[in-house]
Amino acid sequence: MALISSITLSDDVPGGGNSETDVIAKPKTKTAKPPLYKVMLLNDDYTPMEFVVLVLERFFGLNHGQSVEIMLTVHKKGLAVVGVFSYEIAETKVAQVMDFARRHQHPLQCTMEKE
Repeated sequence: MALISSITLSDDVPGGGNSETDVIAKPKTKTAKPPLYKVMLLNDDYTPMEFVVLVLERFFGLNHGQSVEIMLTVHKKGLAVVGVFSYEIAETKVAQVMDFARRHQHPLQCTMEKE
């Protein structure tokens, strides 16, 4: 059986402490929020609009109305931000969209950039 001795904080704290109940406050460290990344769809002349709407609904969880609105923005302006995510999630979404488009033989482009 081990003998446990009582250690007072006055032994460890410069300037001493008066009792065993003294508390040492640890400095709080601030953690930086991870950077966010915009996921964007780019317009092309070949991918059907219906396919873009399907992609937005399937991979970004948008309803039909939101998907149509973003698809029209991509069509008219050349690109649109479809979501903002952490790096890993953005990277996964880009890969999913690109893979899905290739499997369906569409040249749809999806990219990401730091916000």
